[in-house]
Amino acid sequence: MAKQKPQIPAEIEDHRDRQWRRDEARPIETAFDAERFIEHVGFTACMTDARRPGPSLYVAVCGRRDAVMPRNVQKDEEASMTWRLKDELVRRGKVYYGKLARGKTTFLAPRLIPYFHAVWGVRKAEEKHRLSKNARAILRVLRHEWEMSTWDLRDESGVTDRKAFTQAMDELQAAMIVVPSDVFYEPKFTYIWTLAVGRFPEALTRRISRDTALREMARCFLAGAGLTIPGELARVTGLSRPEAGLGNRALVAEGYATMLGPGTYRLATTPTVP
Repeated sequence: MAKQKPQIPAEIEDHRDRQWRRDEARPIETAFDAERFIEHVGFTACMTDARRPGPSLYVAVCGRRDAVMPRNVQKDEEASMTWRLKDELVRRGKVYYGKLARGKTTFLAPRLIPYFHAVWGVRKAEEKHRLSKNARAILRVLRHEWEMSTWDLRDESGVTDRKAFTQAMDELQAAMIVVPSDVFYEPKFTYIWTLAVGRFPEALTRRISRDTALREMARCFLAGAGLTIPGELARVTGLSRPEAGLGNRALVAEGYATMLGPGTYRLATTPTVP
């Protein structure tokens, strides 16, 4: 018999509607709106829908709790708008964007960057042991040129196989070393890539302990979620369940959260809505 999924109380769903902009009264229509949303929630997925937990820029653009991505996203106005906002946010460079843990495209507010980097970032001294040969080849070129298109970077690095190049770029993004800085659709589609530390030097050079990072990631999610059920924080952030538990229990220890049962944590007090 399948295990029944824990139900989210109605008042918690209402809290999430307010915090995650699942509300038609406050639509996200501009890059400025999107930046304010990302700063408020701390971190958010880009194109996930109601079938995945956590905040989502797409859901916030839709302004609906039950927003589901259609199969034909090219003809969907809300999906297209989210994609255009993503491109503009990448160009503006005020929030962090990249494929992070488990290949999830994620936006980070600058204040959350040090915590994510403490968990997944690869520092220069570790690159030889933690990055693949292809990733290091791409990185050598990018450090010399500082900014390059996908096509030029493939040629200059010698990683010309499309699949191998994509895997290496995903690896560099997950390590929080490389980020897209622009995107062009004409004459052909290409991202422009740059070093993340060039855009966020202070955030990416701060030294944060892993325990502190886990606690602050858990705090950020719980502030918006109101309550977290077993496995939810891990799914949203890409953390392992044991590490998500460490973060949540640290919040209980300081009185920020209460533990209702195994893997279930609730805010001790509901924060005010800005």
